[in-house]
Amino acid sequence: MRSGAEYFAEPTVPAQRRYEALRAYFVDEVPAAEVAERFGYSTSTLHQLAAELRAGRSEFFKDSKPGPKGPRKTHTVRDRVLKLRASDASVSEIAAALASEGTPVSAQSVWAILHAEGLERLGRRPLGAPPRTEPVKARSLAAWPAGVTLPCDHAGLYLLMPAMVELGLDALISSAHYPSTRVLSSFHSLGAHLLLKCSRRGRVANAFPLGADPGLGLLLGLTALPKATHLTSYSYRVKRASNVAFLESLARRASEVGLYSGEAGFNLDFHAIRHHGDEVPLEKHYVPSRSQRTRSVLTFFAQDHASTEMVYANADLTKAEQAGETLAFAEYWKRVSGKDPGLLCFDSQLTTYATLEELCARGITFLTLRQRGKKVLEALAALPGSAWSSHTIKRTGRYRHPQLHEEIISLKGVEHPLRQIAVKNIGHEEPTLLITNDFATAGKDLFARYAERMIIENELDADIAGFHLNALSSGLPLNVDLDTTLTVAAGNCYRLLARTLPRYELATPDRLWRHFLDNTGSVTVAEDHVRVDLALRTYTPVLIDAGFPELDVEVPWWGGRSLRFGFPPR
Repeated sequence: MRSGAEYFAEPTVPAQRRYEALRAYFVDEVPAAEVAERFGYSTSTLHQLAAELRAGRSEFFKDSKPGPKGPRKTHTVRDRVLKLRASDASVSEIAAALASEGTPVSAQSVWAILHAEGLERLGRRPLGAPPRTEPVKARSLAAWPAGVTLPCDHAGLYLLMPAMVELGLDALISSAHYPSTRVLSSFHSLGAHLLLKCSRRGRVANAFPLGADPGLGLLLGLTALPKATHLTSYSYRVKRASNVAFLESLARRASEVGLYSGEAGFNLDFHAIRHHGDEVPLEKHYVPSRSQRTRSVLTFFAQDHASTEMVYANADLTKAEQAGETLAFAEYWKRVSGKDPGLLCFDSQLTTYATLEELCARGITFLTLRQRGKKVLEALAALPGSAWSSHTIKRTGRYRHPQLHEEIISLKGVEHPLRQIAVKNIGHEEPTLLITNDFATAGKDLFARYAERMIIENELDADIAGFHLNALSSGLPLNVDLDTTLTVAAGNCYRLLARTLPRYELATPDRLWRHFLDNTGSVTVAEDHVRVDLALRTYTPVLIDAGFPELDVEVPWWGGRSLRFGFPPR
């Protein structure tokens, strides 16, 4: 090229860069991906610029007409905004800088100027934060940078890697046939989603801090974690069949490592995740936190009673399908374990009498409540005192001496006989009615079992708070279904970590995060291993006593390398 050609080949002014990119795309007919790579755009941004040009909304050359003399303030503000943006300042930082210079401009006005120049929005950061560096694109590591030490603001997440390896997450994800891209495998994409879930960042929060962490991409064998745009678009490509296949293989593996077995039965419950937007294609469900019916996504969870671990989730539900979800879970567990589930314990609103009849026909035991009808209460009130038997329940708190009355009943729509257990002296004005097809277990034990069903509500609350399950930003259930599936997987990883820590076996995700996972450090790459040095924290001695300094875990997706941990001396 002749001298001066670099002005056209390497444009620096935003408008010229857009012009040259569109010229290469339309005139030279260069493929969109190649043009985007050459000029620093994403492919979707390039297509958007092309659409704006076709619609006549792009203008690069203006007629030189006489105008007002002297400098114009708006032009000065624009130039200053672009100069600050060139130094990688965010919208809020630019607005603050202009205000300090005596030119108060709102952040929205700054964004309007940047948008007109074709510049993408940066996530907001606290004032005074260090400047951003050019983001690294997520790619599989072709060659590991041996001898390099990288800072890692989220080094605590590496503590979950032994659990991920024990569960064999790479193999589970691959066997579930999740979609992949030309650059990232299904494990890379779904693993990035899982890390975001384990980091306890809300769905509406910006994923930039994880993607910009230079040491975190190595956890998945990547140069960096994918951007939020990829995570969002990828989740819409995931089908329910892949989530079910993943949950099935995860449940089998969790049973093999002793995380849960299902022998003690399951607690089942619905949870409505409220949507905060407008005009979304969602049905209305009752949201307890709002005490009202509102548009939301209805999700279903199943919890192993003995371990209190979540084993199943489904957010791809409609009102017409929700009554049959109990049977759907029974079929799911039979595929997982080869046999029907144990005792299913659920609220009276979960399903219908027709479903109870089908459970009886299949020999699946259940325990649920019966609504208090007027005639039933009158019949119970007419019973003599001798018809009620007193029992002592081994539990803490009040109401440990309930009175029970049992009888065999028949319900409309249920051909099989059922056992009704009326319970009083437990703090309610009217007796509580339990119905079941379990005729072998003692009545007092069934009452105690149903009282323990409240555990699922406590665990759901812990997951809602710990994994931001209520931070719904999508109007489509398919996206949320992946979120609930990841909640189950993240909870299992957290629990496997907790089992290795003395006195933390039953700790909530929030507590595990605050004490151990929310930590910084550095990642050093050697020829045959990667060492993660964690910063000294108050609870670091717990990790040392748990044997983490001696760990040498071979990571399947690291090409034969192993994971080791380093800790400052006590």
